[in-house]
Amino acid sequence: MTKKNSEIKTSYLTLLTVTAALGGLLFGFDIAIITGAGPFVQQHFGLNELQLGWGFSSLLFGCIIGSAIAGRVTDIFGRRKILLGVAVLFAVTSAGTALAGSFAIFAAVRLLGGLAVGAASVVSPMYISEVSPSHVRGRLVAAYQLSIVIGVLASYSTNYLLRNIGPANWRWMFLTGVAPSAAFLLLLFLVPETPRFLFKAGREAEAGEVLRKIGGAEYAAREMAQIRGSLTEAKSGFRDLLRPELRKPLLVGIGLAVLVQMSGINTIIDYAPIIFKSAGWKIDAALFSTFIIGSVNFAFTLVSLRAIDRYGRKPLYLVGSAGMTVTLGLLAYANVVHRFTGTIVLLLILAFTAFFAACIGPVFWTLLSEIFPNRIRGTAMSVPVFTQWTVNALIVWLFPWVLRHLGGAVTFGFLALMALLQLIFTWAFVPETKNKSLEEIEKEWHA
Repeated sequence: MTKKNSEIKTSYLTLLTVTAALGGLLFGFDIAIITGAGPFVQQHFGLNELQLGWGFSSLLFGCIIGSAIAGRVTDIFGRRKILLGVAVLFAVTSAGTALAGSFAIFAAVRLLGGLAVGAASVVSPMYISEVSPSHVRGRLVAAYQLSIVIGVLASYSTNYLLRNIGPANWRWMFLTGVAPSAAFLLLLFLVPETPRFLFKAGREAEAGEVLRKIGGAEYAAREMAQIRGSLTEAKSGFRDLLRPELRKPLLVGIGLAVLVQMSGINTIIDYAPIIFKSAGWKIDAALFSTFIIGSVNFAFTLVSLRAIDRYGRKPLYLVGSAGMTVTLGLLAYANVVHRFTGTIVLLLILAFTAFFAACIGPVFWTLLSEIFPNRIRGTAMSVPVFTQWTVNALIVWLFPWVLRHLGGAVTFGFLALMALLQLIFTWAFVPETKNKSLEEIEKEWHA
């Protein structure tokens, strides 16, 4: 470690990162708990394909609303206050979903829970990015993606362990989300507001104290000087997103947001048991297969923690997009030649998941938290996050119908094409942000 970085307080920085990253764990848990609960919810309420799609995607439509308002609200009230509200909403909606007496109430509470997930997806990575020194920012924001993966894996494990406890098994699956929500809420009382928001709010002394706790006096002075220089302009709102200097980062963020969902990761996460059942697996084996997928997702996300600050954001995105294109193309081909069988499907989905986890998921959230200016980061970041939740909701809602009526060849062929477009877009438009401060990245958009 260089002298420049020698005073970084690892334990304090870890507390800040882990606390904010718990928002990602709850994000992953709420998104994926429906995976195993879905077949039982469908049976309990007697749902058709489009109703089932709505049961899965209602949370995602809530995410659209949550992400749309979170950015602007967090620029007004701060990152920490919004995360406190998110933690409470996670707990309330976990219990409410479990107690739902009708499908209408179930979907309505899932929609409300989506507000929390959408807000967390904006504010948690932003919090981590704003407290992280530049030389470790990639891996610390990637820890947010790791926490999402842990949440997904925890939900898969919960689904499998509770599958045979009786007709109310799906209710208990959702209810387990209350415990991590409470832990998130308690930890938030131990951490401060981010120094960049404090500085923007005119609380410079508090901002300096947080920076000193993170990296010492020299680090704090250096960061304060850069932050002060980036906040010389007046307060900003949505109208300022139309300014010329924001067009490039906005277009990059929106493009990445559309393609990360159109290339299919959440169809795999949410509908893995349905995909495996269509490949001939029984429900117990299909649920266990999701645990294997979650384990691979976790293992390869750990790989990304080491790779993202070593190799950079853009190279990882290119490799991941290429791998996803190939594996999705092979899934489409397996349907064409009638070899869409259990083992082949599992291996290809595991490979697809590995490429996404090691190269795409962590980098996506890292880039979104890095590419926008300090003075308008929350508002600007909400636009691509809103976009990705909108596309995510539509894809997840329509996937069961498309898979049944158009078939696996068309479905996976389309996803492969989107992964290829992701590769081309990244090569052409995405900048490298490795080892640059947030203020340095901001200046490069003006070059």
